[in-house]
Amino acid sequence: MPGGSIYVQPNEKYTGSSPQWWYEKFWREDAPTRRKYRYVKAAVGFVVGVALGLRFGLAGGSAFTGLLLAGAVAGGDWLLHWHAFHKTAVWRGARRGEAITGRILRRSLIRHGYHVLDGRAIRGQASIDHLVIGPGGVWILDNESWAPDIEIACYAGRLFIGEKYGTKVAKPLVEQAEAFSELLTRETGVPVSITPVLVVHCGMLPKEGVVMGEGLTFVKPRTVSRLIKSAGPGALNEAQIELLARTAARELQRV
Repeated sequence: MPGGSIYVQPNEKYTGSSPQWWYEKFWREDAPTRRKYRYVKAAVGFVVGVALGLRFGLAGGSAFTGLLLAGAVAGGDWLLHWHAFHKTAVWRGARRGEAITGRILRRSLIRHGYHVLDGRAIRGQASIDHLVIGPGGVWILDNESWAPDIEIACYAGRLFIGEKYGTKVAKPLVEQAEAFSELLTRETGVPVSITPVLVVHCGMLPKEGVVMGEGLTFVKPRTVSRLIKSAGPGALNEAQIELLARTAARELQRV
């Protein structure tokens, strides 16, 4: 059924008449139309493949060339549609954004000397999904998703999420970064400035995959590790990284 997953517990947000439920419903109902157009594209690919075979003197193999190109066209068309649907998985509730981001961070950062802590909070305050400590500094990261057609942009320093201001999204995470900075600096004696990042799993970001504004950085999952590593080494040495990681593990409540 639309909105269902064996890996994610049901949530009212993704059922009934929610945008996610209707998105899946229309997607499934549109499957026959997508197949029809895929057959047409494959047929055109077959004709072009045969023509190319004849053009280059492959009279005996022109049919094979046509079949090969038809298969490539059909496969490419299927892959493009699958990718478009797969990108909405977090928004639809079929996958968890924090699990995706956590896996990306560990695969690409730990070998470069970074520590990744998941699900942390100052006692009595809101939690964040990931805390990253490494040679380039310290980051807190949360995960979010919006409808596929929602554009995220910054104009004249002001964030916009669709037609709404992004201040209500940015302000809490910026404040959490400040609170985490104060706690770690106080407990370790190491001056810390934490960069807040929001990983966007569904929604429209610019081609480069990054939007900055109001103290917050919006980034696509595929770009998040590159963004962190672009800070370069030198902000923290190995002893400071180890001290901050141990202190964070001890002082920040796991949620």
